[in-house]
Amino acid sequence: MIGQKHRVCKVMSKAKVPAPHAGPAGRPAGPLACLLAVFCLLAAMVAPVLAQDNPSGLPLPRFATTRSTPINVRVGPGTRYDISWIYVKEGVPVEIIQEFDTWRRIRDVDGSEGWVHQNLLSGDRAAYIAPWDATIEVPLLPDRNEEASARAILASGFRVDLSECDGSWCEVSATHRPEGERAATYHGYVRQDQLWGVYRTEVFD
Repeated sequence: MIGQKHRVCKVMSKAKVPAPHAGPAGRPAGPLACLLAVFCLLAAMVAPVLAQDNPSGLPLPRFATTRSTPINVRVGPGTRYDISWIYVKEGVPVEIIQEFDTWRRIRDVDGSEGWVHQNLLSGDRAAYIAPWDATIEVPLLPDRNEEASARAILASGFRVDLSECDGSWCEVSATHRPEGERAATYHGYVRQDQLWGVYRTEVFD
């Protein structure tokens, strides 16, 4: 079996805590003023997101991958927003679920959501092997035939590159990098419903 889990590709960032709002003469504001300030802040964060639904014209949701490293993922669509986490590995599959101007709201395999600039994402496709069940082992087959002999057994959470999918099967490449040894890449087919990073009936080539 190849591909022990290696989904750890991001580091969390410490969010900045805003200073208490001060009232007249520098005195702390009362509860009502604080609630009003929070409401205004939330409104400012939500309003721009609703202003544009889909500026790229591409379907939503859709899958993509991270283009480079490191990548800052922010709590809102702009560099003025705090960083939630940082991707430290490229080629991570993510789901684009919302757009605003040149920013994309993404969701990753852990269910975390945040915003990245469109230039930091690629149309290349990748996926994880059955990350929802750590006990699953998926055969990498030489063709679209479940009776064929497996070329390799892929562990849950292992990342593969996607070449094409037909709605039932995906052609993938799995690169195994054992410590101290040369990397080996295996090519073959995996059932589409055993992947996170492609929709179950999606077709592309």
